[in-house]
Parts: sequence; structure tokens; C-alpha cells
Amino acid sequence: MLKIIKYFLLDILKSKVILGLTLFFLIVSFSLMYLDENQNKAVLSLMNIIFIVVPLISMFFSANHYWNSYEFKELLLSLPLKREKIIVSEFIAVGSSIALSIMFGLGVPCLLFGAGFQIIYLILLSALLSVSCVAISMWMVVLTNDKSRGLGYVLLMWFYLTMLYDVLIVSLMLNFSEYPLEKLVVFLAALNPIDLCRISMMLHLDISALMGYTGALYKDFFSGSTGLIFTVLMLVLWIVIPCVLFVRKFRTKDL
Repeated sequence: MLKIIKYFLLDILKSKVILGLTLFFLIVSFSLMYLDENQNKAVLSLMNIIFIVVPLISMFFSANHYWNSYEFKELLLSLPLKREKIIVSEFIAVGSSIALSIMFGLGVPCLLFGAGFQIIYLILLSALLSVSCVAISMWMVVLTNDKSRGLGYVLLMWFYLTMLYDVLIVSLMLNFSEYPLEKLVVFLAALNPIDLCRISMMLHLDISALMGYTGALYKDFFSGSTGLIFTVLMLVLWIVIPCVLFVRKFRTKDL
């Protein structure tokens, strides 16, 4: 399995997308840290960029890699190798390369300017979010043998997680504001990894007032150590559950 991961990693490095992604994070984080002396404001600006860019790049890069390495996977399947090993190796190679790119790209400038808890937490959440988005994307693409349809599924999922889900939650809260929705809202936030990261990060920056009514609902739960542990555990689940689903599908898939 290590050899398969190595081959996938070498293929990823050849594409130079990861190198470009690392440079992008280096330039953005260095610029924001240099221009703004207030670290909280710099982290907030960085968060707004990262929680849009990381899911988009993670999902589309993993989907493209899945289709571009299709012939290589067919070759591996002709060997006495288990299907699970092949698809899990690809997932580990893609997920780890993007996560390391984020950690290096954000980590180096932040170490130079002095990293506080908020920036370390942002790097941790970004890395976990990228791996969960890779897992979700691979689950989407194994559902079909058509590349265009697979990329369409990925685009719809990204749009749903990034924009549509927020609209649905806000609509629910506005229409049923007279009912006690606190626990339901916390539960619904956990069902979207991007929302979960954004809410947890904003509360650790102590800017819940900017979130209005929802900020008051989230503050009691997410601002303490319980909320931090809950967020990390839920992100791990957002990695494990899609992994189980795409491995099960790939095991019986007709390539």
C-alpha cells in the first residue's frame, strides 16, 4: 500500500498544482500578516478566504485526479491487489498533499510573525476541512462513470455546502423563531463541515456579535473546550463516513 501511495504522490507532484497552492497560501497569509498588525483581524480575513478556497480546490483537485489517474487504477486492478487498497491509497495521497500544502503555506508566515492560538487553530481546521472535502469529492465521483456528471456532482455539493446550506438554516430560524431551536441549530451546523469550521473559528476570535441572533445560539456551545473537541471530532467523522461510502462503492464498481 505504501508503494501505491508513493506512486500517487509522485503523480501529484508532477502536476505542480500543489506547488501553486502552497505558493498561493504563502503569499496570501504573508500579505495579510504583514499589512495588518492586529492578528485577530488578519486571521479573520484569512479565514474568509480559506473557507471558500480550500473546499473548492480540494474537491475539484481530487475529482480531477480521480479521472486523470483512471487508466493507472485500471492497471493496478489487473494486479492481485485489493480494490480498497487502491482507492484508499489515492485518498491518502491526495488528502495528505493538500493538507501539508495548507499547513506549510499558512504555517511559515505565521511562525515568522508570531503564531497565536487562533492561527494554529485555523491551520488545524483548514487541514481537517481539506481532507474531509477530498473524501466527500471522492464519494461523489465514484457514484458515476461519466466524468462530466461526476464533476457536476462535485460542483453542486460545493455550492450546497458553501452557500445554499446557510440560506436554508437562516430561513428555518426566521420562520420558526418562536420555537426553541437552539439544540437543533447546533446539530444542523455539525451537518456541514464548512459551516462548522467557520462558526467555531469565529467564536474563538470572540466576534460572535457579528453573527447576530445565531451567534448567541452558538456561543454557549462552541466557545469553550467542549465546542473545540466537538468540532474536531465532527470533522473526523466527516472524513471517516465519506471514506466508508466511497470504499464500499468502489469495491463493486464496474470500471
